[in-house]
Amino acid sequence: MKSNRGWLFGSMAFLLTMSALLVAAQVTPPTSDPQLPPALSGGDKVLGGYGPYRANNDLLHYNLHVRVDPATQFLSGMNAIRFQMLEDGKRIQIDLVPTFRIDGISLENTHGAPTPLTYHRETGRTVYIDFPTTLRKGHVYTVDFHYSGHPVEMGRFGGFVFRKDPMGRPLVNTACEEEGASVWWPNKDQWRDEVESMDISVEAPSDLTEVSNGRFQRKTDLHDGFTRWEWKVQYPINNYDVSLNIGTYTHFSDTYKGLDLDYYVFPEDLEKAKHQFVQVKDMLKAYDRFFGEYPFPKDGYKLVQALYSGVENQTAITYGNHFENGYLGRPKTGIGTRFDFIIVHESAHEWFGNSITARDRSDMWIHEGWANYCESLFVEDMWGKEDGLTYLNTGKEGVKNAVPVISEEGFYATPPTDQYKKGALFLNTVRSVVNDDAVWFKLLHDYYQHFKYQTIMTTDMAAFFNAQTGLNLTPIFNQYLRHAAIPTLELRFDDAAHTVSYRWQAEEPGFAMQIRIGRSDDWQMVQPTTTEWKVLSTQVKKEDFEVATDFYYVNVSKL
Repeated sequence: MKSNRGWLFGSMAFLLTMSALLVAAQVTPPTSDPQLPPALSGGDKVLGGYGPYRANNDLLHYNLHVRVDPATQFLSGMNAIRFQMLEDGKRIQIDLVPTFRIDGISLENTHGAPTPLTYHRETGRTVYIDFPTTLRKGHVYTVDFHYSGHPVEMGRFGGFVFRKDPMGRPLVNTACEEEGASVWWPNKDQWRDEVESMDISVEAPSDLTEVSNGRFQRKTDLHDGFTRWEWKVQYPINNYDVSLNIGTYTHFSDTYKGLDLDYYVFPEDLEKAKHQFVQVKDMLKAYDRFFGEYPFPKDGYKLVQALYSGVENQTAITYGNHFENGYLGRPKTGIGTRFDFIIVHESAHEWFGNSITARDRSDMWIHEGWANYCESLFVEDMWGKEDGLTYLNTGKEGVKNAVPVISEEGFYATPPTDQYKKGALFLNTVRSVVNDDAVWFKLLHDYYQHFKYQTIMTTDMAAFFNAQTGLNLTPIFNQYLRHAAIPTLELRFDDAAHTVSYRWQAEEPGFAMQIRIGRSDDWQMVQPTTTEWKVLSTQVKKEDFEVATDFYYVNVSKL
């Protein structure tokens, strides 16, 4: 990246010069183009798939500059996208919602002026960028993508929203996990390929504070009513985690084992925040124990107040849980009221979702199921295994089991909400199959350490679990995650003979999972199969016969 990239959005002369240079490069989408990928099944496939113009390059760095004007609800910006070509090619794919105007795209040159590039907008958000000469395999290039417009709210949290805080002051936040980062800035909007690092520069009104991901670098008064805030992300980051927060914030800080903890809240909530945010240290202690140290020590840990409940933006988690235990909108009863859900759940994503990231949206449970399971681990660390198990099983009646947790790969779609609770219940089931907590907790730690800062799929996880435990867990993974229904343990009693016959009813071929049955004060471990009835001698009558359903997420059918 060039060292002289100071880019002032307030400079009209600069913008006019670039506009004259670049506007001629825009072309109308052709009706037929041999470089286009073959016909696909709509915009969700184009955006969700890893097509040839994504696969031909590897992201290295984003240098994102934006100016945000809350008064006019206008955003203008530029993203310098640095990448290495993995094969020779003349086209790449970048994504940006059509709400924004493209003000020009150019190729940086080591010497001389940038080269204007032609481009056209395809289905939905897709922007194909074409180069006048072939980009060579192994070479590194930087494309400057200029854009501007009025962001449009979309999705559960709005994607990019202009709001007023409770005191009527301007507030701007982002939340893009489901909607995708291209709702407000141009990027390679997929999960497989992450930049290795990132610089973020945001110009905001000088009477407001701006908070983004990474380590704060500096702020500069631009003497036009705006101040530039600069942040450096020193680790890989998935695109939906990139965030900005502009508002009237008061900052306070703390440390945990040398880790910087920074908190940004509305001034009137300062004392409540100081009281509530002490829970961050308990959370860090628990996750340190199970997985290893916080993943992003050089960038620090931040909580930033917002009006929605919360989102796991890397190192800048947004928080809106009203400084109360439990979870906003849920009943104030049970173990969940002992802690602040947003601090515990969203912070778990720093390990699962931000450090370890699913390679494809279809495997989003790697983020959400694991974070849900981490809640129960936090409870176990704080109050013991029994409470952790009770917490984990609370609410399981809400799991629908109507569609598989893992959705179809290559589509821009969000898997079902079952990915949260069912994902956690599945992991608890695997813990019970392993049946050795020392082995299980070592497995959790080693799994995280092995895959941190990587994008993975469920197949990678299953292979690692198999290798580390010596068990064939793949059929169990498949039954719980790739089929809608959970397995049913069928029991057939013969009280006269004092026996019970048992087998699994499951969709996955060859499914066989050991399970505890009999009586809770004297469990017997058995290994049913999916087809063969097995017989167990027992003195326990049908009405007293139990299955350890707190340890295994299964249905039971007493025939």
